[in-house]
Amino acid sequence: MIGVGVIGAGGWGTALAKMCAEKGLQVEIWARETEVAGEINQQHSNQTFLPGVTLPESLKAKTDLADVIKGKKYLITAVPTQWVRSVARQMAPLVARDMIIISVSKGLEVQSLKTLTEVLTEELPDHDSNAFVALSGPNHAEEVARNIPSATVVGTPVLKYAEEVQDLLISPRFRVYTNPDRMGVQLGGALKNVIALAAGISDGLGFGDNSKAALVTRGLSEMARLGAAMGAKTPTFAGLSGMGDLFVTAASKHSRNAWAGRELGQGKTLTEITSSTKMVVEGVTTTQAVYQLAHNLKIQMPITTITYQILFEGLAPQDGVSQLMERMRTHEMEEVVAATYSWL
Repeated sequence: MIGVGVIGAGGWGTALAKMCAEKGLQVEIWARETEVAGEINQQHSNQTFLPGVTLPESLKAKTDLADVIKGKKYLITAVPTQWVRSVARQMAPLVARDMIIISVSKGLEVQSLKTLTEVLTEELPDHDSNAFVALSGPNHAEEVARNIPSATVVGTPVLKYAEEVQDLLISPRFRVYTNPDRMGVQLGGALKNVIALAAGISDGLGFGDNSKAALVTRGLSEMARLGAAMGAKTPTFAGLSGMGDLFVTAASKHSRNAWAGRELGQGKTLTEITSSTKMVVEGVTTTQAVYQLAHNLKIQMPITTITYQILFEGLAPQDGVSQLMERMRTHEMEEVVAATYSWL
């Protein structure tokens, strides 16, 4: 029987573990919290991170990382972004060379500004770098766990690895696509959290659909612009990990990032918001990383900049909106317009 180890018992890790177990795979999940592991094993639920979902009895949770990794063919890393490096260091002496490692967390490491497969490659240097596969898309754990039809994309430069993960995870209710643009797949999943925060701020201020549509559309342009500067393929941002994930994260009732943005728009502080939930709001640290990347690469990202200033510099949300609306006039598609005007 194929063995799958899931590293991280948050909502997304638990949902994927449930899905794999329901396919008849041998699945074990690593939980940092003893009480979470106990609940999964005894009550077959994870009320802390995935409430209201019944888990298969075959799904086993452990707090010993070595036990979860041993003998597995596939590892799914689902810990919060800023913990990936420290957990990967613990994994390093335990990981077999023929394992395929699927990274499903969405963010950028704030200290290094690197994607998570880059972090994994650094911490597991003897592993085939192409065997680190990124998964991203419009996938709220709450819906995937309830078998609501969903789609996702897996990214790696080597097709055989992508197709192997595709076959592992695909089901009648979970459609999996492949994409060789691993950088773009990861950036889409990370950057959309920043724009979702901004969309939530717009909602919290009481603005309407026009405002959110403008933010999301121009935000997608920012995402693709930074992606191109980092070597990603622009069409990836029109796909599931770009436009798809941005749409669901900016609009869904399940989105922690949109929720945090609404709270900011209604006047709460970042400290008040983050201390009120056990869930990690990935967009907060990702905003720090993206703001620094944009500065380093000299990329114009006005929505990201204003979001950063609201989060970390005390800018009032209403003043941030005014600054965005009063920016110097420009073209919607600057590269196309510049080429056209030069031709004329």
